[in-house]
Amino acid sequence: MHEQSAGRWESVDSLTAETRRLVAATEAMMASTAHHLSEGVENLRLKEIIHELPDFLYVKDRDSRFVFANAVTAASLGLSAEEITGKRDFDLFDFEVARRHFDIEQQIMATGQARIDMEETFVPPGCPRPRCRLTSKIPLRSDRGEIVGLIGVSRDITERKLQEDLHRGQAKLLEMIARNEPLPMILEALVLMIEAQLTGIDGSVLLLDSEGTRLYHGAAPNLPGGYSRLIDGVTIGPKVGSCGTAAWRGQTVIVEDVMSDPLWEDFRALVAPFGFRSCWSTPIATSENNVLGTFALYSREVRRPTEHEMKLVALATHIAGIAIERKRVDDRIHFMAHHDDLTGLPNRAFLKERLANILDRARRNNRKVTVAYIDLDNFKDVNDGRGHASGDEVLKELAARMANSIRASDMVVRLGGDEFLVVLVHQSSHDAGIARRLRDLQKAISRPIRGNSGDIAITASIGVAAFPVDGATAEELLANADRAMYRAKQLGRNTLQHHDGASTSVGMPLGEQEELHQAITGDQLFLEYQPQVDVASGRITGIEALVRWNHPAKGRVPPVNFIPLAEQTGLIVPLGLWVLNEACRQARTWHDMGLAPLTVAVNVSAKQFADPDFASHVAEALERNRLLARWLELEVTESVVMQDAERALAMMESLRAIGVRLSIDDFGSGYSSLAALKTFPFDRLKMDRSLVEALPGDKTAVAIASAVISLAQKLKLSVLAEGVETDAQMDFLRQAHCEEAQGYRFSRPVPPEEVSRMLQAQLP
Repeated sequence: MHEQSAGRWESVDSLTAETRRLVAATEAMMASTAHHLSEGVENLRLKEIIHELPDFLYVKDRDSRFVFANAVTAASLGLSAEEITGKRDFDLFDFEVARRHFDIEQQIMATGQARIDMEETFVPPGCPRPRCRLTSKIPLRSDRGEIVGLIGVSRDITERKLQEDLHRGQAKLLEMIARNEPLPMILEALVLMIEAQLTGIDGSVLLLDSEGTRLYHGAAPNLPGGYSRLIDGVTIGPKVGSCGTAAWRGQTVIVEDVMSDPLWEDFRALVAPFGFRSCWSTPIATSENNVLGTFALYSREVRRPTEHEMKLVALATHIAGIAIERKRVDDRIHFMAHHDDLTGLPNRAFLKERLANILDRARRNNRKVTVAYIDLDNFKDVNDGRGHASGDEVLKELAARMANSIRASDMVVRLGGDEFLVVLVHQSSHDAGIARRLRDLQKAISRPIRGNSGDIAITASIGVAAFPVDGATAEELLANADRAMYRAKQLGRNTLQHHDGASTSVGMPLGEQEELHQAITGDQLFLEYQPQVDVASGRITGIEALVRWNHPAKGRVPPVNFIPLAEQTGLIVPLGLWVLNEACRQARTWHDMGLAPLTVAVNVSAKQFADPDFASHVAEALERNRLLARWLELEVTESVVMQDAERALAMMESLRAIGVRLSIDDFGSGYSSLAALKTFPFDRLKMDRSLVEALPGDKTAVAIASAVISLAQKLKLSVLAEGVETDAQMDFLRQAHCEEAQGYRFSRPVPPEEVSRMLQAQLP
């Protein structure tokens, strides 16, 4: 074997004498090794064994010429084992790749230091895509210890690298979905990830519209733009190419040749100019198998997909389904946050976002904007006389009528309850049709509504204000429209009043009720928060929300000056709902800041508690602000629940079903019915400040407070003492085993920023 091989090496003119010696030494080494092989392989030549190895093995001389390469090495370069002998990388690869290999090999032979597990990327001859190998190169020494060349061992890790890239791509996509990045970006990254795994394949995602009839462009980063535009909006059906048919059937459609398959009969002329011959489309579906769109792969060859390609498609449709469903859920949440559940109309939050933009465009284009503040007259009579279900139907019907009475550029908003706002955008600075449109709107509202028990007649009081003469900002405009609406009420209802700048200018005093109504609708209210602390540790465990009024002329108005007025006029209901939503929003903000979760307590008035929809309002506030129910506590006084015990118990059970906590407030002030503690499902008892302030000097107060704490604990209620101001009071409460306390000894009511600082100070 040695003689035959040596003769072959002699035929290579380019080999030096040193190379021949290296060859001889190498083959002698292999012959020696073969001599010592076990009996199971003693009849095989060592070189044949080496040629059978799946890994790449080769020997190079000092000039980095191949003197030996096993069969798999040579075949990867399109050569035989004999043809590769004497060649250098410069003969086989482009200059940059060859130069990189040469420099590394020369350094190894110069230093005698091996290089282990190097990753090498290059494109072998005739290969359509780069390959990646894990290579080790070690110096080869003669019997005298001189470095005469090197030995290289490589393993193709291209598939492993592709799998690693695929796993990284999946992780990146899931991270993008979690970060709620735009759906087109996610889908494009998905298609690019799949295309990177394949050769000669272009991917596409089409999205099915909400009606389930048409497919629209989702992502196709490497499809020709002209083709993508041609298929955008295609109607699905039983014979609409691969994608339209797959969406129609809800099943994968594999078309091996688009030029002959009947599914593409009507689309061959469309696809022919782009050179595609195969198209395989799979539906993207929900877990309930509702089709969301399609994922397709296009090839310019007539062929069927491989098993590997279909596994990638399955992965792609799964991830795409997650992304599309997440986007639809987010869109739904956004819609719910900005629209009224009952009528589907935009709500106050949506109005706040849009009205400023509408006024800004009107200002730039020298146009007017008219707002009509609509309050239904005596709507309470409908709810009381015909039931809330009939009332809801009336609201939905009127919302539809108002929406049908406006143009596309206008807007109808449900502010809450039976109050609406219509925004009319003038088509020019001299739009004479506004008055007629307002009259038509009033007539539409006034038409009798046919109900199961007879027609229902509804009228409305409407206040009108126009931009810019009646207000330069959204706040001014709404406030003046609101004033005009109140004047319409005072003039006998069922009338329309325009804002009169001369008689109700901003600087003129308003009635107290109108001022308070304006405060609720005009962002004049704000909340402060008083911490509730653990008596034993002093750590903040909860917070009570307290409403404040920043009057534009009078400054801060104490709650004692406006809460009774709100109770008398019924404004306590919208005021209480505002407090509830704002407290939930702020609690969620603290949670999002990473602060320790804590319970926020909100006072509930008697009128709120008597509202049959109150539990629904609470659930909506929690959902809107993404606040878990266990972090909300509703405080009611004993008098509230004792007015109508049966109805109060039903309401409390509804609230407990939601998951909120309930506390009885001001316990111990005047006459306190112990039956309230037994009958109603309270979680906490708040001991009134009038009792706490007498502690510990008043023996009667001490006896009552001790009894209240003991009784509450037996009933498994936690106890919080209000109005704690002194160390002596705190010492008594600690000795009496009262769990929590609230008062100026710890903190007066403070803005939310101060609460944030307090909570951050508690962090470990």
